[in-house]
Amino acid sequence: MIQSQTYVNVADNSGARKLMCIRVLGANNREYANIGDIIIAIIKEATPNMPLEESEVVRAVVIRTCKELKRDDGIIIRSDDNAAVIIDQKGNPKGTRVFGSVTEELRELKFTKIISLSPEVL
Repeated sequence: MIQSQTYVNVADNSGARKLMCIRVLGANNREYANIGDIIIAIIKEATPNMPLEESEVVRAVVIRTCKELKRDDGIIIRSDDNAAVIIDQKGNPKGTRVFGSVTEELRELKFTKIISLSPEVL
């Protein structure tokens, strides 16, 4: 679960390395974001000489959380870190590669481009 003020790793090659969540998009007064939810975040750490800079406000999709995700068939998926992929207004990723695994739930939420860039789908 990602909430306001949570630091999140960036799992793509867009130029950012760490994000801090400032808002969870969705229903009114929503506190937590899970896998597949869109957040608004500030870039706290960035790679030099890249298009994205520190203190820039971006949108991102959460692809991994430390909090476990339980599927209907009983499988529990848990990750070591909280990770997100930076997206544009249309929902397309800004980077051209996605590092690490992503879950199958992103396919149902119409983030198929992120799934196609990922090396592993759980």
